Amino acid sequence: MKRQLILQNKISEIPKLSTFLDGIADELALPQELVFSLNLALEEAVSNVILYAYPDGVTNEIALTAQLSDNNLIFTLTDTGEEFDPTGVPDADITLSAEERQIGGLGILLIRNIMNKVEYQRIGDKNVFTLVKEI
Repeated sequence: MKRQLILQNKISEIPKLSTFLDGIADELALPQELVFSLNLALEEAVSNVILYAYPDGVTNEIALTAQLSDNNLIFTLTDTGEEFDPTGVPDADITLSAEERQIGGLGILLIRNIMNKVEYQRIGDKNVFTLVKEI
């Protein structure tokens, strides 16, 4: 199984993720709890690209590929936005109160907690963010 979704870097594109994931879930007979978690992680990753990778007013494509390899569901998110390695972001300290906590970092913490493996590469002019979930 291999599928691809092309999105524009617009928040209005986010609902397409759940439709894309629902198709994969149906094909692989994934449990709804897993689908919900995967959707949360993908929405976080894609929304970060939409909100931060491109200057205001610049429209570009974001490619999301899903592939099954052995018992791993591999999602690869590719964009040509500003270089940013989300794996280099330290985990947010959730033991601090909201007032004491630094802004940012909760999204990548969420992704790390949902997925089994998270990797980033800059290949040419592209950010390649890979999220792996064992199913």
